[in-house]
Amino acid sequence: MICLGIESTAHTFGVGIVDANGTILSNVIRPFTTKKGGIIPGRAADHHAEICDLALGEALVAAKIKMKDVGLVAFSQGPGIGQCLQVGAFAARTLSLANKLPLVGVNHCIAHLEIGKLLTGANDPVLLYVSGTNTQVIASGEGRYRIIGETLDIGVGNFLDSFARHIGLGFPGGPRIEELAVKGTKYIDLPYVVKGMDISLGGILTNLKQKFDSGLGKEDLCFSLQETVFAMLIEVSERAMAHLGNDELLLGGGVACNSRLQEMARVMCLDRGAKLFVPADRKVLVDNGAMIAWAGLLAFKRGGALNISDSFIKPYWRTDQF
Repeated sequence: MICLGIESTAHTFGVGIVDANGTILSNVIRPFTTKKGGIIPGRAADHHAEICDLALGEALVAAKIKMKDVGLVAFSQGPGIGQCLQVGAFAARTLSLANKLPLVGVNHCIAHLEIGKLLTGANDPVLLYVSGTNTQVIASGEGRYRIIGETLDIGVGNFLDSFARHIGLGFPGGPRIEELAVKGTKYIDLPYVVKGMDISLGGILTNLKQKFDSGLGKEDLCFSLQETVFAMLIEVSERAMAHLGNDELLLGGGVACNSRLQEMARVMCLDRGAKLFVPADRKVLVDNGAMIAWAGLLAFKRGGALNISDSFIKPYWRTDQF
């Protein structure tokens, strides 16, 4: 069976096509970006609606198939921005009804985990999932996924974007902050906020903004930001691995593309005698349709198709509710 997956949780509209063996036939990603300011939900949703047909056509051409060859349609049902989720859900329902294909809804967070396991060969890893809204340490147990630790306020991706916006960078801001951090030479003390297995970023963001407004250089602040916040993420990930007796760590989410975060995770795993897994293709770390298609195949195999009446979006759908 071939599954077509649609991703539209936030700033990215993606269409991916994957077969039952886990072979990615195509993975088209069309992100909404700005040169100044952050993501505006309404504008991002308009972008998704405008790009939908083009992305679908590109994905089919790249996969060298036609819609008649598709056996299943999957879409990101949540969590995410409601206006953006609606576009993907509508497109998926339309394709399902027009082509008489079964429809499945996918938990976006679980999709990051499953595509990572597929492509890296990880068995039963602890997942450090770091994206815009979501910052979670996830593990499986008793037949379901559990959140071992998470952010208490904002996700690390939104944290990075908020600071980037404050210092005049565009959206997404994470890659620009990484570029500036490489040029930083001085570590500036920042709050380090780990509370048990959870972290908090709101106070650090306020502190960073105050330090920038007082005249401290953006390069040193970006360097210090990464060193501090990524250390917090690695600390809670290591503690989860120790608690669970787990020797595998899998990185997922757009922030996992950051080279410094990968390096810190690699050093920690080396010290523990553990294995680090990071998909080599950055297109499957960021939000994408291929991960939705693969998770859709797994969901269909496990529970069958979704009724159209049940295909409503779930903006606040948690990983541990899947």
